[in-house]
Amino acid sequence: MPRLLRRVALSCLVASAVVFTPLSPRTKAQAPPPFTLEGILSYPFPDALIAAPAGNVVAWTFNERGQRNIYVAAAPDFAARRLTSYLRDDGQELTSLSFSDDGQWLVYVRGGAHGSNWPAEGNLPPNPAGDTAQPRVQVWSVPVNGRGAPILLGDGDVPAIAPKTHLVAFERERRIWTVPINGAGSPEQLFFARGTSQAPTWSPDGATLAFVSNRDDHSFIGLYRKGEPIRYLAPSTGRDTSPAWSRDGKEIAWVRQPGRGGTPRSPLVQAPQPWAIWVAPVDTASPGRRREAGEAWRSGKTLKDSPVRTAGAMPLQWAADDRLVFMSYQDGWPHVYSLQHPGEGTTATLLTPGAFMVEHASLTPDGRTLVYAANAGADKDDIDRRHVFKVPVDAATPVALTSGASMEWAPVVTSDGAQVVMLASTAQRSPLPAVVPFSGGALRALAADRVPADVPTATLLTPEAVVYKAPDGVAVHGQLFKTGPGDAKRPALIYVHGGPQRQMLLGWHYMDYYANDYATNQFLASRGFIVLSVNYRLGIGYGHAFHFPEGGGARGASEYQDVLAGAKWLQQRADVDPARVGIWGGSYGGYLTALALGRNSDVFAAGVDIHGVHNWDRFGTSAPDLRAAWEGDGITEEEMKKAARTSFLASPVSSVATWKSPVLLIHGDDDRNVEFHQTVDLKQRLDDRGVVNEELVIPDDIHGFLLYRTWTTVTKAAGDFLEKKLMRTATSSQR
Repeated sequence: MPRLLRRVALSCLVASAVVFTPLSPRTKAQAPPPFTLEGILSYPFPDALIAAPAGNVVAWTFNERGQRNIYVAAAPDFAARRLTSYLRDDGQELTSLSFSDDGQWLVYVRGGAHGSNWPAEGNLPPNPAGDTAQPRVQVWSVPVNGRGAPILLGDGDVPAIAPKTHLVAFERERRIWTVPINGAGSPEQLFFARGTSQAPTWSPDGATLAFVSNRDDHSFIGLYRKGEPIRYLAPSTGRDTSPAWSRDGKEIAWVRQPGRGGTPRSPLVQAPQPWAIWVAPVDTASPGRRREAGEAWRSGKTLKDSPVRTAGAMPLQWAADDRLVFMSYQDGWPHVYSLQHPGEGTTATLLTPGAFMVEHASLTPDGRTLVYAANAGADKDDIDRRHVFKVPVDAATPVALTSGASMEWAPVVTSDGAQVVMLASTAQRSPLPAVVPFSGGALRALAADRVPADVPTATLLTPEAVVYKAPDGVAVHGQLFKTGPGDAKRPALIYVHGGPQRQMLLGWHYMDYYANDYATNQFLASRGFIVLSVNYRLGIGYGHAFHFPEGGGARGASEYQDVLAGAKWLQQRADVDPARVGIWGGSYGGYLTALALGRNSDVFAAGVDIHGVHNWDRFGTSAPDLRAAWEGDGITEEEMKKAARTSFLASPVSSVATWKSPVLLIHGDDDRNVEFHQTVDLKQRLDDRGVVNEELVIPDDIHGFLLYRTWTTVTKAAGDFLEKKLMRTATSSQR
């Protein structure tokens, strides 16, 4: 199995020279100088990288100690320039960046919690800084040349800029509103329609707006054009989403899935989610290539035929020469496929063959080439990295643009097609924008002067790639953090990521939450811990069977065996004290931490559980929550009891009776992904059993901890607790 996972079609990978390399990585035999937790967490995190349609300009956001701002850079020198001046650690996100078609304006959203599973009570935006004025979610515009301050366009979200007219459409109060990009005038509701109008998408000429009309159990693709009634494309009982305009504006493609309903299924069963791609002419009087709407492609009906829902999944897009490109898991890996002249019975062409996953794909301006990130390459450990590739949209001939021990992701191509800009990191260097010629060459880091001197770049170690076997024979990948020298028998830690659809890497991560956790693991290693970061099943990067295992999560927690096997692997090492193995993690990692402490206090001596799930019944995934829906649908009482029992035994609360080890519970009380009550309830159960526990509650912050000072508070508390419980001579992580 490991050999299969590492296999790559090397004949099509022509790697370029890369200069974005580690800086003197520390080896096991070297003792790095000490550094502070605050120092390593002060790195700037770049995100939301986009390229302008004109002007060879790119933009991204930087989070610098909680100060979130937009930066731009232009070819050929790509000198970074700050475009906004938000100079407080106030927790207000910057999202939905987009350029106008001439590259002169940039529109963005400030505020909100866009990674949440549900809105807060009253739909209030987060206010982690405790400001006395209620924060708002607002759409802003700013001139790219920097010769003007940002302009508030209005309260709203998900903006879309109309080509040619520069009218900005956005969502507000379940409707679509518009306002000129220069703020000349007040926002106006564009039209009335039943349901929730969302996902505004302008035609290439800026005259017609496509949108999703969400009617709860079904949805339509609607078209609005000034002076005409709204038209819905091939309405059905299905859920239509993701409208995509053809490059000439004559057609629209979209994704169709079955409407919500049907006979309820047991939560013990992973149900396939079939889907299809539909295409319709925009002008039925002059239809062009097609005279009517129709199905262009349909998935199979197995579990792996379900839509790809990873964080880096590429949306449906039109490429050159009447081609549609999309992602599918149908061959067991998240890959990109191409449909030429899409119509009924059209066969999709696989563009990215091999045993690896594709993420963050985007098209070149001419629509003829796709650039993407993948955990592929010539090195056997590239399965735990990301590199950038390019491939034509009509042939499976990918070429590597980056390689080596670095990591690269989120590539975009400048408007002249000459440069590929991406985000990149190494084991030592935190993420930064970087650029490489489209034709190949050396990768050059940008904005390196924004990295504070406090970040101990030259001090950090290079994690070691490890693979061990779970009891059922599944290969489990991980990264081992160890500095040297130290005690002959050291304390050790298992780190478990959240998601669970995530993969930890052999360097700084491409998501801010996990970049912070990577930094924390480096810090814990510098304090004398040996840390094993476990990529347990349910995670991405190792194929469909690993991503969707039997009996995972509330269906039986089969992934826990990977965590326990990792701890026992550590205990067998000559440099680990088997009596001093701990565990820590957040979100789904918090769930696995609590499960480990409850089931195996004989193995795990202490742990830090950060906003974890503790009771699947409370989380809304077990049979009792579905009982009302199941009545009269032929689901037996025996099946309901079995599902309820399984989900309970997969919950940490079922193991409180055997929980002996001390734990630190951490949770923000405005969490919109895992209910704060999960921790309130577990705390009471632990107190009732006399289990030693401490708590750290963060008022008004959310699941992803919006404030820099929250991250430093949380990680310092976690480090102090683990040192206190597992170090023979506790030291202060303030040093």
